[in-house]
Amino acid sequence: MASKFGLAGGIPERRVRPIWDAVDSRQFKNALKLSTALLSKYPNSPYALALKALILERMGKNEEALSVCLNAKEILCSDNSNVYVDDLTLSTLQIVFQRLDHLDMATSCYEHACTKYPNNLELMMGLFNCYVREYSFVKQQQIAIKMYKTAGEERFLLWAVCSIQLQVCCGNGGEKLFLLAEGLLKKHIASHGLHEPEALSVYVSLLEQQRKYSDALEILSGNLGSLMMIEVDKLRLQGRLLARAGDYGAAADVFQKVLEHCPDDWECFLHFLGCLLEDDSVLVKDTDTIHTQISFDCKKLRITDEHFDSRMSKAVGFVQKVMDASNNSERCPYLAHLEIERRKLLFGKGDAEKLVDHLMQYFIRFGHLACFTSDVEMFLQVLDNNKKSDFLKKLLKESEVRMSMPTKALGQSITVFKVQNLIGDVFALPVDELEDIAVRMTEMFCKNLPLSKDLDAQESMHGEELLSMACNILVQLFWRTRDLGYLVESVIILEFGLAIRRYVSQYKILLLHLYSYWSSLPLAYERYKSLDVKNILLETVSHNVLPQMLASPLWADLNSLLREYLKFMDDHFRESADLTFLAYRHRNYSKVIEFVQFKERLQRSSQYLMAKIELPILQLKQNSNNIDEEQSTLESLRCGTHFIELSNEIQSKSLSFNEDLSLRPWWTPTYDKNYLLGPFEGPSYCPKQNMHNLIKQSEANALKTVEKRSLLPRMIYLSISSASASVKENIEANGLIADTKFSLDLKILLERYAKILEFPLHDAIELVFGVSNGKKPLEALSSEITDWMNFTVFLNAWNLSSHEIGFPDGGNSDRSTWNLVNTLLKKYVLETMKSAGPIISSPGNNLLLLVQLVTEPLTWHSLIIQSCIRSLLPSGKKKKKGALVEHSNSQLSHEIRNSVQSLCETIEVVVKWLKEQLQTRNDEKFETAYSSVQKNGTQNGPGKVFKILESSISVMKDADVGDRILEALQSWSPADVVRKIVAGQDDLLSEFLKICESKIKLLQSLRLQL
Repeated sequence: MASKFGLAGGIPERRVRPIWDAVDSRQFKNALKLSTALLSKYPNSPYALALKALILERMGKNEEALSVCLNAKEILCSDNSNVYVDDLTLSTLQIVFQRLDHLDMATSCYEHACTKYPNNLELMMGLFNCYVREYSFVKQQQIAIKMYKTAGEERFLLWAVCSIQLQVCCGNGGEKLFLLAEGLLKKHIASHGLHEPEALSVYVSLLEQQRKYSDALEILSGNLGSLMMIEVDKLRLQGRLLARAGDYGAAADVFQKVLEHCPDDWECFLHFLGCLLEDDSVLVKDTDTIHTQISFDCKKLRITDEHFDSRMSKAVGFVQKVMDASNNSERCPYLAHLEIERRKLLFGKGDAEKLVDHLMQYFIRFGHLACFTSDVEMFLQVLDNNKKSDFLKKLLKESEVRMSMPTKALGQSITVFKVQNLIGDVFALPVDELEDIAVRMTEMFCKNLPLSKDLDAQESMHGEELLSMACNILVQLFWRTRDLGYLVESVIILEFGLAIRRYVSQYKILLLHLYSYWSSLPLAYERYKSLDVKNILLETVSHNVLPQMLASPLWADLNSLLREYLKFMDDHFRESADLTFLAYRHRNYSKVIEFVQFKERLQRSSQYLMAKIELPILQLKQNSNNIDEEQSTLESLRCGTHFIELSNEIQSKSLSFNEDLSLRPWWTPTYDKNYLLGPFEGPSYCPKQNMHNLIKQSEANALKTVEKRSLLPRMIYLSISSASASVKENIEANGLIADTKFSLDLKILLERYAKILEFPLHDAIELVFGVSNGKKPLEALSSEITDWMNFTVFLNAWNLSSHEIGFPDGGNSDRSTWNLVNTLLKKYVLETMKSAGPIISSPGNNLLLLVQLVTEPLTWHSLIIQSCIRSLLPSGKKKKKGALVEHSNSQLSHEIRNSVQSLCETIEVVVKWLKEQLQTRNDEKFETAYSSVQKNGTQNGPGKVFKILESSISVMKDADVGDRILEALQSWSPADVVRKIVAGQDDLLSEFLKICESKIKLLQSLRLQL
């Protein structure tokens, strides 16, 4: 059975090697020719068939590949004893089956082979690999124990133990399974001991998961503890176990030993101090919340005042000892003094002045480092406003002292700016002072350009952060004054920075959001693409552009964005099993659990679910002008039922939010919050303090959005079907009642949709009618206009067949649900367009909302009209232009005719507005924006930063800044930046205009049929 020397799958290797060479060189046609010749000589060889299937799959002939694979599987699983079975054949089949999404068939092949050759270790490992790919943790455990019994190797036992841990951590297994795993390990240790460091880690983690800390400590201090070769790692583990066991004194002593060996281990110091104070926060493992929790925990310490004083004295003495022995390059001892003073303040025994002194010492020593502000942020939080101001004054005074190293002086100056912003003083400063700060930042950046002359283009420049900070101040000035010039300046300085060095991702992200806000979305997407986002960054970074793109008319770019993201995610899910099995093979068992948990976290990603829903919705928008293509698309989506199932899953499991929000600018901390869209909030604006609540609110909104959007495809399908069924019911000669299932299903979804909008169905209906007839203001629906208009469109479709919404006047057209949709659509489209204003001078306008109204509710309404008209036309006869069958429901024909007319009028107004925007000369738009910064720098208002930038550039052209920077300075033009903004806005409007014109063309063709 086993592969013999010189044979591959039972075939001489010399016959197989040319085929593999052709495959490796991607000469698939030649490989297929050679494979066919091989099959003619070995027609019943499973390996020869597997090779051919592999080649066919690489050529994209998936159906043929699957057929050949099934043929090979049939031969393998037959009772013929002469069939040659080996791991090479099975693994080749597994590759093809996996790529064809039929991994279960590969598993059945391995299961058959393992049944036929029960003691073959190679086949059992292949079967284990199949179970790893299927995430069948129980079967993994069973086959691993079988391998352990067969070979007696320690690694197979650990595979079984790891599979048990996965059942508990990632499956449905109870914690009692840990006892089974512990029993297996104890039995093995008693007879064979342990020989791998990872085996010890698995054993200790198993005991720790069962809270058997004393047993784990006993293992570490015994003979098995010698397997852990790095002493400080062993001490860290002992310290954590002692703390979890409640022996804080012994844990503090152990952490103290670690600090003596590693004086810059900040996390270890926090554990040391926590154990001295018997603080439960030390039990928090693998988390970054320890800093934020301590302020709460310190108020609930169980020790007395006397013990607190003595232990703080012990901590101070030890830190001083470490500091005396260090070379003064470690930050941890200095931070330790700050942390001790912070704890004292929280306990009510501290001296704020002493904390400020320690902060100043830390600034003198490390103030030039970029990490200084993030280091001291938590310590500044315990100071009152007066002490913060005192600290800032001392910083300003200290930063005036001349330093011999210009790079350190620059670093300290940047730190002062960052601390000023962190404390919150910036939002309380007058406008002219803010302008001066932005000017100084820009001037400082330009003056220090010579420091970066010898750096490579991909190395960070000295003072790179200055332009980002100046941009933030200019955006704040725009928020305060609504003066367009500040916004123009903020864009210009960032583009200037990118001209000097094009690899600064922070500049690109800031520009991305500024361009999005200013309706230059094509330019924003261009900046996103220049970030070169790949792999897992697609999950953590794409939130910066995806929400804007979803609402935009840039459908081709959106399609690429969604498909690229989904391809990465789906590829990762396929390949993550390979990483997991590799971790098993390399005996890295902690990574096994990490890989599985990471894969599950990504599968629960809110952004992943949203992308899976939004791509089909985009297809529905693109095909909406043809009812037949739309129905074909809906049928390929299982009529939307898959997304209903997806929506039900949302309610039964917690979604993960993996976006890196720290990358976002201050004015839009989450995807659904933009401070620039509202009035200036003054000194009360505290983004840091509000961040936790903003994130929680954003996550709650994301859940609602995902659920709402998941209902859309099904509601569109049911609306089209209900409309068609209601028309057929009216025109059938025999008077049979059409199937009411569509109507009932649609009502259930309408109730669910209204519930997401936080209204019972009856109240939601009353609200939309109240807004329509003017009894309630338009603002009543303004928070979620698109969602409410979608609801209204689907409400009309439901009422066509159910007739549950009654009207006192017996169905007057002015009171019908058709008129309800027409009226609300026209009102909100006109109101949105009215508030948009000229694009160039109205940043933050409602253009994307207008796009959504046209591409969603108006589009779905036109689909319902198309469905009705198609059902009203005579069946089996060639339709006559402009003629409908004479039937009893003339009222319906009248309603449809009015709706088509109303939609035409609404879209025509939008088209007229768009053409007016586009017909405005580009030079005029350019002048509107560019003139806002071309002012005398001595006057109030924007222009000072722009003027200092121009003067600095002229000076820098004569300075020694290096060839690369000099070339960038000579070629850069601020006017070109503004022209690109105008062009980007025009591109966005043009794409929207194309969509609107296609809608008009559709409606005109429908009108001809009526």
